[in-house]
Amino acid sequence: MSGKLPPRLGIVILVVVASCFAANHLSARIAFNHGASVAAAVAVRASATALFLVLLLRIKNIPIGLPAGARGWALLAGVLIAVQSYCLYSAVALIPPALALLVFQTSPMLYVLMTWAFGKQPPRASALPAMLLALVGLALALDIRTDQLAARWDEIGAGVSWAFASGVSMALVYFINAGPLAGLDARLRTFVMTAVTAAIVVVVAGVAGALRLPGDGAGAAGLVSLTIFYCVAMISLFAVLPRVPPASTAALNFEPIALLGLSFVVLDQRVSALQLAGAFLTVGAIAWLGALKR
Repeated sequence: MSGKLPPRLGIVILVVVASCFAANHLSARIAFNHGASVAAAVAVRASATALFLVLLLRIKNIPIGLPAGARGWALLAGVLIAVQSYCLYSAVALIPPALALLVFQTSPMLYVLMTWAFGKQPPRASALPAMLLALVGLALALDIRTDQLAARWDEIGAGVSWAFASGVSMALVYFINAGPLAGLDARLRTFVMTAVTAAIVVVVAGVAGALRLPGDGAGAAGLVSLTIFYCVAMISLFAVLPRVPPASTAALNFEPIALLGLSFVVLDQRVSALQLAGAFLTVGAIAWLGALKR
């Protein structure tokens, strides 16, 4: 597949891709509600994605071997992806999936702060307003009020903590991908990280007896559909990204908004108008921050 896509068509496709990623999280929540463990969901998704990617690499005749200097970093990135996946699904199991995803969306902001802290980029005052708006929007979306902070934190604190830990792990992955692994093909890099994730989760969770499958058909459908949606999104992403301008990738930030809509339709999870405004503010601010990096 070659040639650039018309910008508007590229944006539409990326919005659909973002919606598929959102559907993956919704499906995960359904699987959890029907008895599946977080470890089982991560193991199934990672294993299926690794299988898809190795087939893609074979079809494209991309060598699977890694340079000696990149192997340790790739292994570390895979460990971090395992942590990120487990933490985010743990958050999805505890709080509304869209709220978990909004907290996770802080990962680009954390990555920028990391590049500043390690001297990879000079601090830029122009990025601070976008970060501040993202945090304000997140506070609104999570419905955090100073007069009810303790009660609200008791309700969502555990899920928010899991989601934030997921964001920290992903920011570290961004940092490694932009540094020691920057020269690797994105498909090879993703395959290695996903394969390591699958191996870690299957072995560790298997030894711990944590690979619990759903107890009924609805849960099984959730487990299967989360894998299908994720793999379809990955396939589409690899096909579309080389054919759209970098600015179009801001459409991927639509994922939390899509998840809000899907959660309302499928799970009847409702948010207030102020929370919805906060979600849009967070997504817009993260997109703004991404535009500043280009």
